[in-house]
Amino acid sequence: MPIDALLFDKDGTLFLFEATWEGWTQAVLLRLTEGDMDRARLIGADIGYDVDARSFQPNSVVIAGTPTQIVAALRRHVAHSADELETLLNEEAAVVPQIQVVALTSYLDALRGRGLKIGLATNDAERPARAHLDAAGVTGLFDFISGYDSGHGSKPEPGPCLAFAVATGIAPDRIAMVGDSLHDLHAGRAAGMKTIAVLTGPASKQELAPFADVVLDDIGQIPLWLDSAQR
Repeated sequence: MPIDALLFDKDGTLFLFEATWEGWTQAVLLRLTEGDMDRARLIGADIGYDVDARSFQPNSVVIAGTPTQIVAALRRHVAHSADELETLLNEEAAVVPQIQVVALTSYLDALRGRGLKIGLATNDAERPARAHLDAAGVTGLFDFISGYDSGHGSKPEPGPCLAFAVATGIAPDRIAMVGDSLHDLHAGRAAGMKTIAVLTGPASKQELAPFADVVLDDIGQIPLWLDSAQR
């Protein structure tokens, strides 16, 4: 079955996960604790992040959770309201430097040159997601952008994937969901899409392979895979 559209995850897929979100988590924890490293370590351990090593545990809520879920974890340790915490998280997310996996402008231009529709479905909020795409200069290359707060639900539920199908008028079985986490792959499969796993996030090939039609090193390999899959 030909692929007519690609729906990308953002963090760990278009942008390198660790290089981006380790710095974000460090900044959030130090801001919440006013630089108290002992408290930052305590809170970090609870959300699956090692402050000293600046690294995540595989089950960290930061890896696949929505901001709402991260807020719920943080509220066990700080007096901020949920709204205050969500605002703080989104403020830090909007300014965190993003490191592109490939040169996104030329890459997405080439995909669109093939006639493909391009979408984004992230469990980040839509506002910082758009800020990240704006900073990369690629917002206008997307036909669809959805965050967890865009009204379509969040992954691993299929809502964002199905919303992309509706927005583009393309049947789900002619769309591939591209992501670095099980949430991405479960969402794509639940929507009836093909699934492409990439290894630019925290998950391993062994974890992703059972739920993916193909596992690639990064999104840069997708054009060759499309060529081989559609022969």
